[in-house]
Amino acid sequence: MKRILVISNRLPLTVTKRENKLRFHPSVGGLATGLSSLARSYDNIWIGWPGLALERIVEERKLITRKLKQKNCHPVFIKQTDMENYYYGFCNRTIWPLFHYFTQYSMYSRKTWNSYLKVNQIFCSEIVRIAKPDDIIWVHDYHLMLLPTLIRKKIPHATIGFFLHIPFPSSEVFRILPPRKEIVRGILGADLIGFHTYDYAHHFIETTRRLLGYEHSKAQINIDNRLVKIDAFPMGIDFDAFNRAGDDSNVQREIKKIRKRVGERKIIISIDRLDYTKGIAQRLEAFDHFLETNPNYRGKVTLILVAVPSRTGVEQYSILKREVDELISRINGRYGTIGWIPIWYLYRFLSFKNLVPLYNVGDVALVTPMRDGMNLIAKEYLATKKDKKGVLILSEMAGASKVLGEAIIVNPNNKEEMGAAIRTALQMPESEQIRRNDVMRKRLKRYDVERWAHDFIDVLSRTKQKQSEVISKNLTPSILRTIINDCRARKRRLLLLDYDGTLVPFVSEPSKAAPDTEILKVIRRLCAKTKNTVIIVSGRDRQTLDRWFGKLKLGMIAEHGVWYKEESANWKMLKQLKSDWKEQIRQILELQVDRTPGSRIEEKEFSLVWHYRKTDERLGERRASDLKERLIDIATQMNLSILEGSKVVEVKNSGVNKGTAVRRWLDKQEHDFILAIGDDWTDEDTFEAVTESAYSIKVGIGFTKARYTIPSPGDARDLLKEIAKC
Repeated sequence: MKRILVISNRLPLTVTKRENKLRFHPSVGGLATGLSSLARSYDNIWIGWPGLALERIVEERKLITRKLKQKNCHPVFIKQTDMENYYYGFCNRTIWPLFHYFTQYSMYSRKTWNSYLKVNQIFCSEIVRIAKPDDIIWVHDYHLMLLPTLIRKKIPHATIGFFLHIPFPSSEVFRILPPRKEIVRGILGADLIGFHTYDYAHHFIETTRRLLGYEHSKAQINIDNRLVKIDAFPMGIDFDAFNRAGDDSNVQREIKKIRKRVGERKIIISIDRLDYTKGIAQRLEAFDHFLETNPNYRGKVTLILVAVPSRTGVEQYSILKREVDELISRINGRYGTIGWIPIWYLYRFLSFKNLVPLYNVGDVALVTPMRDGMNLIAKEYLATKKDKKGVLILSEMAGASKVLGEAIIVNPNNKEEMGAAIRTALQMPESEQIRRNDVMRKRLKRYDVERWAHDFIDVLSRTKQKQSEVISKNLTPSILRTIINDCRARKRRLLLLDYDGTLVPFVSEPSKAAPDTEILKVIRRLCAKTKNTVIIVSGRDRQTLDRWFGKLKLGMIAEHGVWYKEESANWKMLKQLKSDWKEQIRQILELQVDRTPGSRIEEKEFSLVWHYRKTDERLGERRASDLKERLIDIATQMNLSILEGSKVVEVKNSGVNKGTAVRRWLDKQEHDFILAIGDDWTDEDTFEAVTESAYSIKVGIGFTKARYTIPSPGDARDLLKEIAKC
């Protein structure tokens, strides 16, 4: 049975020490619950900090290790100073506010960063010490973002997953962080990188592109010829545990107590850690606005507000505590009467058995964080509602809003909208409550925390399998030697070379991609060999190819096969084509340019190309999809083809492609050595046209009919340099 090493800042067991006695307390967090279900399929070992500084437990260190081992836990011991600088410093004074868009609270110092790096290295040392070759290593959250790459350097072939439980901010916010590249590189050591929502995943993909230059294909990135997948996995809860909890006699007794005290009043519940990201102050102001604008509800509704103490030593949290206390006092003083207090305020931690009764009695749950990775409170509230009655008001800034769309979704910054939402919730008919909650509860039951954990591990396993498939096509040194030796032994060699993305990397402006001195030198050397027939197979127009390569002794194919030119001959058309369709298509493309900043149209003799490399990536992809959908019927009627390359959509006449043009050389003469290199799906026609014995090579990752793959245009150049020596 395979093992899973679960790595997180804290263990699911907390060790405390009082009067020189050690106590072990189980955690009740959702993560521990979800990952415990994996024990049925895997051996689990949980690695993390036990909760006590190393200095306090020097003598008990072996005892703690032995006791925790019995619970499948392995402690990472950290000194008090390192923990303060790492956890209370970099994690909670730098990363936490920045990733939640509270940039004004984010403070950076080299001292706390060094401790963050040091603690990640300590974790790495422990993992390397106990890891086995077939282990699955699953790293969790923002405390350990450097860890995947640290492990990768020590165990290159390890199976590593990483999951971030908080939001990943937009690239414009993330770039504020001084060690931004180190953080991204650290995370990219994982094989699978998971987030709660697609938005967070997109932000990470965009950040890697802007900071490190990595392009992606279908949320997959090629890093040093290793496939890294980025995906969204909305974390669930232990649905059945919350659903059954209301049946407990103690819970029922507590429900009756609360109801007896509240009477016939409607109950709104608000349960959160006291954190500035949770929007508690804004929630109170919205409730104040509701009471002010709906006087008929005064005395008829009670807000039970639970604020769990959090990071009490941090200044911003102390300020927030004072602000919340003052708001509650003001609202209760303004609207309260002898028989009615608008807000019941509980500033304490509530255990599961105390939390469930509140969920049950809540007619409305007010869950309105300013920013939240997921927010499981919203899901837990719904799970307790066996009768399906109750209304969830949910912030659009919470990850949960992406999977609980039937809730009343609000902007937590808009107190008028939130006040109106409270009124709507209190007035909502029971039939409508049941309809909405039934849909959401079924969804939560299907994708619970157990399913979430297994889903992540399944995708991680498939990613490793895909890596193996990609690796099997890698052009290894031994295969390279075979190609070179075969080339030397042959006398009629045909070299079919794509240009953009193959001989040169892509640039933001296609006109700036002219061949540099190095690649021209390589091509001249290839052309100088009488045994070689060199063909540039490109989507470029013939005038550009003539300007760049017209003086060399080679053949050329332009516009994806529309034009071809043999050595020292004139350009010819592969077949007679028309261009009278251009005007109608141009109007459609011009509209796309107007609607998509940074895009442009390139016109060739028999094709029109819409480029979107300089646009926002997500907008460009969406517009490209819309464009293809709009063009498909017109293209069919006018006998046109729609080609999609790297950040381009091209419209041209049907029946003409690179493979068709290449066949002119293949049919004209027998070749005993064929090398075909290309990078995108337009080159697949070339790979398909050549014989099975040909050496077809794709530049980059992804599906291909080519026999082999290489990572980059630089590797293609290196290969051609070796071929030029033959």
